[in-house]
Amino acid sequence: MKNLPTSRKNTQACRSHQSGKFLIYCQKASVCTSTAMLPHSALLLLLCVARLFAPCPALPFEQKGFWDFGMDSDIGELMKMMRDEEEGSAVEELPPPEHEPRCPFSCQCHLRVVQCSDLSLTAVPYDLPSDTRLLDLQNNYITELRENDFKGLSNLYALILRNNQISRVHPRAFTPLKRMQKLYFSHNYLTSVPKNLPSSLVELRIHDNRIRKVTEGAFAGLGSMNCIEMGGNPLQNSGFEPGAFRGLRLSYLRISEARLTGVPTDLPDSLHELHLDHNQIQAIELEDLSHYTNLYRLGLGYNHIRNIEAGSLYYLPNLRELHLDNNRLNSVPAGLPEMKYLQVVYLHANNISHIDVNDFCPLGFGMKRTFYNGISLFSNPINYWEVQPATFRCVSDRLAIQFGNNKK
Repeated sequence: MKNLPTSRKNTQACRSHQSGKFLIYCQKASVCTSTAMLPHSALLLLLCVARLFAPCPALPFEQKGFWDFGMDSDIGELMKMMRDEEEGSAVEELPPPEHEPRCPFSCQCHLRVVQCSDLSLTAVPYDLPSDTRLLDLQNNYITELRENDFKGLSNLYALILRNNQISRVHPRAFTPLKRMQKLYFSHNYLTSVPKNLPSSLVELRIHDNRIRKVTEGAFAGLGSMNCIEMGGNPLQNSGFEPGAFRGLRLSYLRISEARLTGVPTDLPDSLHELHLDHNQIQAIELEDLSHYTNLYRLGLGYNHIRNIEAGSLYYLPNLRELHLDNNRLNSVPAGLPEMKYLQVVYLHANNISHIDVNDFCPLGFGMKRTFYNGISLFSNPINYWEVQPATFRCVSDRLAIQFGNNKK
């Protein structure tokens, strides 16, 4: 009997179905010959069968995001984040619905995601599926949120309302949303922080609205809140009432592109990142940063800062990254050598004309725990050939230093 022809390919994928999941195997040897082989080939046959079921190094197939939401940089991760939290959550699974959930007209519903964006809607649709986890209403003409707009959506995880015309929010509009963690409310007409936000909220984006005042207790009861983005509002320092952030344990806060003339006081002392770029801050005084000892990253670029009082940076012992670019500094801020963990300093586009040999690095050996991996000094009136090489003795690599050309 003649042997069956063998494949010329070196690999072949094999699939088996078990418990509703596909397991992928690959054959790293040539395809086995027929079982009707001559007896002297029995050993070869056994070897081929054994190789057939060797596990393949290829990763199992993973469904990607169903839609590209095309908005803030990390919105595309929402689907993955929901899956991850569901897998590790102790929340009780919902029973299967008795009938297929209804999808609002013109919207798309899939995998508990309801997409109603770019439909010229003037109000939140009725009859939203009760098992909805992500509701996308961005890029419409919605003007207000009514009391019963989200009735029955107790399992909603994320609500996307960006780029509408919302100026009014009923005080009980968010009451049904007991498990909502992410609220994207940017690019609307809000004049104040919405009231009675869900206590489960972790991330709030209300940037690019018309908020002028943040009242005392505006974020009361939001002990789980980790991130607030509220830049692009006409906020002045006087717009923050004492106690506005009371009770918050924030890690991230951005108040960029506002009308601040100084570092706001009474911000949460738990902050790891504080971004105050694109404001009108003119100086950093001694006590301005004294409450923010946990900061890892501080953004003060694109302000009008002329002076940083000596000792101001002493209160930031854990700082890793400092942005002071596009200001009006005449010298390198005092205190950088004492910052043991500082790795990145942006000082470009200032008026710095001289750099001392000890402006960045400590005198003693081993006092700095981490070397710099980025120092930007371009667009300053510095004669770089006059800077002593020892100035950058605590820099990891010479390519980490950027001088460039002076601005014209």
